[in-house]
Amino acid sequence: MAGVEDQVSSLPNSLPITPRTVNTAPMFHHDDQFGSLPITPRTASVAQTPSIVSLPITPRTARTPSIVSLPPSQFHSPSLSRSPLLLTGDHAANKPVKTPRSRGLTPRFITPLGSPLRKALKMTRLDPQDAWLPITESRNGNAFYAAFHTLCSGIGIQALVLPVAFTILGWAWGIIGLTVAFVWQLYTLYLMVQLHENHETGLRYSRYLQLACATFGEQLGKLSSAFPLGYLSAGTCCALIIIGGSTAKLLYETLCGATCSNPKPLTVVEWYLVFTCVAVVLAQLPNLNSIAGISLIGALTAVGYCTALWTVSVAEGRLPNVSYEPVRKGSQVNRIFDLLNAFGIIAFAFRGHNLILEIQATMPSSEKHPSRVPMWRGVQFAYLLIAMCLFPLAIGGYWAYGHLIPANGSVLTALFAFHSQDVSRSVLALISIFVIVNAVSSFQLYGMPMFDDMESAYTTRCKKACPWWLRSIFRAIFGFVCFFIAVALPFLGSFTGLIGGIALPITFAHPCFMWLKVKKPKKYSLSWWVNWGLGLLGMGLSGILIAAGLYVVIDTGVKISFFNPQ
Repeated sequence: MAGVEDQVSSLPNSLPITPRTVNTAPMFHHDDQFGSLPITPRTASVAQTPSIVSLPITPRTARTPSIVSLPPSQFHSPSLSRSPLLLTGDHAANKPVKTPRSRGLTPRFITPLGSPLRKALKMTRLDPQDAWLPITESRNGNAFYAAFHTLCSGIGIQALVLPVAFTILGWAWGIIGLTVAFVWQLYTLYLMVQLHENHETGLRYSRYLQLACATFGEQLGKLSSAFPLGYLSAGTCCALIIIGGSTAKLLYETLCGATCSNPKPLTVVEWYLVFTCVAVVLAQLPNLNSIAGISLIGALTAVGYCTALWTVSVAEGRLPNVSYEPVRKGSQVNRIFDLLNAFGIIAFAFRGHNLILEIQATMPSSEKHPSRVPMWRGVQFAYLLIAMCLFPLAIGGYWAYGHLIPANGSVLTALFAFHSQDVSRSVLALISIFVIVNAVSSFQLYGMPMFDDMESAYTTRCKKACPWWLRSIFRAIFGFVCFFIAVALPFLGSFTGLIGGIALPITFAHPCFMWLKVKKPKKYSLSWWVNWGLGLLGMGLSGILIAAGLYVVIDTGVKISFFNPQ
């Protein structure tokens, strides 16, 4: 400090001097992992005696002291712990001055909790088993695939019985019921598409039962959804075998007619078996995306036979003595239950909600490009075509046949019953081929959740993907079990109204309650009122329709014929 004191004493007396402490900014360096960079550490305070005064000294005139003492806080600094803290002035002069980078407590590879990258990473959280299961094995779907699958599952043989409901409801209530059901199920379909992705947890609910269990709890979710979902998958496959096999027999008779040279044509059971074998062969395709082409063929044939049925029926004109008065039989109680059973038939015509989450699971998804956008585009296109098929089919079929449609029949059976001699044989054969091809295609789509369940049981137990040969065995077993049920219980079609009531909550009620539970709309808001109202109304209608379906089955009777399909 002697040099500083000599310099201060030699200053002229005319300058104003204020006593203060000299703050000298020392320069030092150390070896750091980031290389040699300039650094300006905290200043070291040098206490002066009261008799000595000083002026602020610029770095150009001040000399660096030989030794500088650092504060205790820097002495234990983690960023300085790898190199010496004290250096001599000569050695410091020869070294380039450097500034250490500030190293925070958060590692560089961890992004902030609210960053877009973190949210995008959360959106990709998947169950590791999903890569082994047929529904989620491939996630390269798009809006076109979604439209194919939705159209194939949305239009089916169940649409052919809509004119039967009109015979009980009449023109006004039939159209009103069909319109309300269409708008209602389209709204709940929109809710399902939005609920597929949970942005809070980053999870994708790739199956209807997963979303039900996550929303209502494990026990209540399975109790309320497992049986209806099982019927809508396995039960539909059984019904498709019955319809496909019966239509194949009808096609054979149409093409051969009375001139058939085969003295022993195939029986109904044998036609069931032929249909099942074809369906099992096509079921060997590995995953849901791989059957997109089959779904396209099924969708085109569904649109084809729906359009052909109502155009041919309308072109042939109304039947003689046709009546449009609603059928009223029995007591007042019987009429009420008949009305409710007709609404159950309409409700049963709108199915496919059990496959919406599975179809959406085949698409890639991220926060920037969520899967709900292309999925909803595909659904809108598909349901535009569905409306263009269902409404003309129901209205045109009822106009052409009126109350003469068989009670347990459909537009297809009415066409063959009343116009088999009037319509060209090639047209009837083409309609039959469309029905058969659509049934085979729909079998693949409705059977996929059951294939997924069987393979999920294996992968959960064995912790590995299901081998191809075991997958083939699983699907063959499922196909022939459905064949056995179709042969043993050929009268399943008589329970259409009852089954519609059982499956109604899956389509009309549960999505509303799921939306309330997951999205939690503001209490007493429009969304809150709409979803509570539709959900409660759907559950009430389900109970009433189940009771009505049971009453109608008991009152009218069902021709029970185990192992005797007609």
